[in-house]
Amino acid sequence: MTDESNASPDSAPVGEPHAGEEHDAYEGHARALPSDVEGHVASRLDPDAPAVLSVEDLKMYFPLKSSGLVRRTIGHVQAVDGISFQVPKGGSLGLVGESGCGKSTTGRLITRLYKPTGGSMQFEGHDLAKLSNREMKPLRKDVQMIFQDPYTSLNPRHTVGTIVGAPLAVHHVVPKKQILPRVQELLEVVGLNPEHYNRYPNEFSGGQRQRIGIARALTLNPKLLVADEPVSALDVSIQAQVINLLQDLQKEFDIAFLFIAHDLAIVRHFCPEVAVMYLGKIVEIADRETIYSHSHHPYTQALLSAVPDVKQAAVGGRRERIRLEGDVPSPINPPSGCRFRTRCEYAQEICAKVEPPLLQIGTRHKVACHFAGELGAHPAAPVTTGLLGVDDQGSPTGSPTTPLITGPGYENEWYDLKSKQLTSTSA
Repeated sequence: MTDESNASPDSAPVGEPHAGEEHDAYEGHARALPSDVEGHVASRLDPDAPAVLSVEDLKMYFPLKSSGLVRRTIGHVQAVDGISFQVPKGGSLGLVGESGCGKSTTGRLITRLYKPTGGSMQFEGHDLAKLSNREMKPLRKDVQMIFQDPYTSLNPRHTVGTIVGAPLAVHHVVPKKQILPRVQELLEVVGLNPEHYNRYPNEFSGGQRQRIGIARALTLNPKLLVADEPVSALDVSIQAQVINLLQDLQKEFDIAFLFIAHDLAIVRHFCPEVAVMYLGKIVEIADRETIYSHSHHPYTQALLSAVPDVKQAAVGGRRERIRLEGDVPSPINPPSGCRFRTRCEYAQEICAKVEPPLLQIGTRHKVACHFAGELGAHPAAPVTTGLLGVDDQGSPTGSPTTPLITGPGYENEWYDLKSKQLTSTSA
């Protein structure tokens, strides 16, 4: 069996940055990651790229059944509850959050492994949420998924050639006699020996198995790839190889990515835009620099405080860790109003009464918090009262004084937190 270190030309060792190499995207992080491999700098944001996928108010409620002979629905697990976002054409959106927040469920909804309870998923003029399985079949060529576990996502009874070639046979993309040459070509693209098509998954290492999964996802030339924690089960050095491979494939084939992960450093490298989820909701979404340096939601700030800081460690100091009290509430019976309020030090009465909207507060920055502000500068009074037509305690006061801007994309106008008025780039 070929060793993983010899499986790909991009398997350079991960260590100190090369002389003169750009590595600002990882400044301040303890772990050397893919930016340390020459030629693979952090992905850049194209603000003018059109959206290949537009998700609005997406919901997924799993029914909770009673025990006994007659099984009745006694509740619902609100795994995803009204999220909105866009994935740019040829770009990447990172989706991060705690385990159980709904990240993987979101990915499975987009690939229609689950049929959503509500909302829309616009993809090239089609609403994926409303299509039947038969209507979805031709679109499955364009929306593919890389699964999290490289060990259980491959059928151990099938050879690599059968696994990678199955989509070609199902969709009749090429004649039967051309399937094997196409499979060998794909294996070579992902850095594997094309002559190993007749081997079984158990004959490969974890990193090589994940490459097989990537080859299978690329078989039909998709326009959107949902990568569900594609490197979480791999060693750090192999993570770098796989991330570099995905970057190369994205550039070569112009593939858009919804990149689901819990490793904030990897997401920072791969995704120019990041969305943060908590208990089925998106609480903050922005470009990479804003999320990592100017986050406004207390939950995002708590997540980032857990990332080790190399610069502070070098001088003998440590970044102050924000420790959240209590456990994550149950998605069966989530808290009223803001779902994060039970663990938030800034929560007040309005947070229990009124759910904060995902409000655009910058050119490419949205946050769902009544007390949005940078770390150490959260306001004492809620900033959303005029938008929602309520007072500081959340009681209705009449009509909103400022129109509320919502939607999956970004508008030219946004709500300025300081002036509490709408503003724009031309203002």
